[in-house]
Amino acid sequence: MLNKNTKHIDLTQLPFISLNIDEIQALYKATNFREFLKEKILQAKSRIYIVALYLQSDEAGEELLRLIYQKKSENPNIEINIFVDWHRAQRGLIGEKKSLGNAEFYRKLNDQYKHKINIFGVPIKTKELLGVLHLKGIIIDDDVIYSGASLNNVYLAKNVKYRYDRYHVINNKYLSDVMVNYINTYFKGQKAISSLINTSKLKHKLSKIDIQNFRHNLQHSYYKLCKKQISPNSIGAFPIVGFGKKNNKLNTIILNLILSSKSHVILCTPYFNFPLSVKRALKKVMKNNIHVSIIVGDKQASDFYAHPDKPFKIISGLPYLYETKLRQYIKKHQQFIDNDLLKIHLWKDGDNSFHVKGIWSDNDYMLITGNNLNPRAWRLDLENGILFKNNNNLMDSEWEKEINKITQKTKIIKSYNQIDSINTYPPKIKTLLKRLKTFQADHVLNQLI
Repeated sequence: MLNKNTKHIDLTQLPFISLNIDEIQALYKATNFREFLKEKILQAKSRIYIVALYLQSDEAGEELLRLIYQKKSENPNIEINIFVDWHRAQRGLIGEKKSLGNAEFYRKLNDQYKHKINIFGVPIKTKELLGVLHLKGIIIDDDVIYSGASLNNVYLAKNVKYRYDRYHVINNKYLSDVMVNYINTYFKGQKAISSLINTSKLKHKLSKIDIQNFRHNLQHSYYKLCKKQISPNSIGAFPIVGFGKKNNKLNTIILNLILSSKSHVILCTPYFNFPLSVKRALKKVMKNNIHVSIIVGDKQASDFYAHPDKPFKIISGLPYLYETKLRQYIKKHQQFIDNDLLKIHLWKDGDNSFHVKGIWSDNDYMLITGNNLNPRAWRLDLENGILFKNNNNLMDSEWEKEINKITQKTKIIKSYNQIDSINTYPPKIKTLLKRLKTFQADHVLNQLI
């Protein structure tokens, strides 16, 4: 059932970490995620490791950082390391006014405290457009707090709006040690990685050689695990890292999850822009009478969406571009919808946005990941995830509960006619998309964003 170009992996033979069922917790809401983070930071005893695309210079970001500095003041011996994308830290939000970025905020806040913490910028490429740090995971003592969310007001639902994601906590010393060891092995001491606190190094030019060496190491990086037998009453957890187009372990696992499904597979993505290999895998399993459910955000649930009444920005065309791809996909695969083999769930909740990612394969496996299941994640960004093995159906009710929570704000699409066509789009968006198609720039854009 596997594509000839897809490396077959026997998922049952992966070196899973054995977890008790009470060591896994889903938080379900952004507010729960925020309060849990704050509580764990205040309770931390030995270490706080944060890896995220960004930690924003807004109310939520400042609140978290001040709690971390407070903890460092109370316990100067606690180990604190924060890693964010180097490029993302040097600029403001896309579409907003020009800014010195989060790095300036880090330095100013650092000057207010006696006991310092480490905040590092990680450059995956010399240009942000060509690759970013998309690794996820916060480790506080023995807890792994895993979410696709970055750290700012909207992801943490600090004010009115929220960006919906998945939020899981795994309380397991071995798993937390494995994830910390990866960071210490492949990040710490690397010449490409710079302190965002040290102003003397902040403005230096990135060394292409240092980044090339760093990238080479990342392409061969992995979580070091010992093969252990999982007891029948335990859940298996397998952390995976993926980077680059070739020999990407996470991509391979994702394709194997789809292609090895026996009855059904569920995929969540915020932006409908599957890599070709994923599209082929989904079509193949549907032809074999395996049910596929895709949960995706409505264009208005995109973080790039801007109301037509607001000033036009090129970036606001992206949600419409993704919607046109979704419409085309539904039209092309209508026969599978009619035969109840394909179900499209479109998520929308007012002005809030959708950032949910992940896969369920039968009742056997579940993947939590920051991977958007798009060409950029497939080829450019440093990604990771944790694959769970559901022994003896121990997690059935929890998995069903989470899926029901995610689909609660969705509507099921039965026909491409339920999706807006380009003719209904605002004039400037319509013109932009037509120009992109004329100059064949839409394909290039799909690979980069």
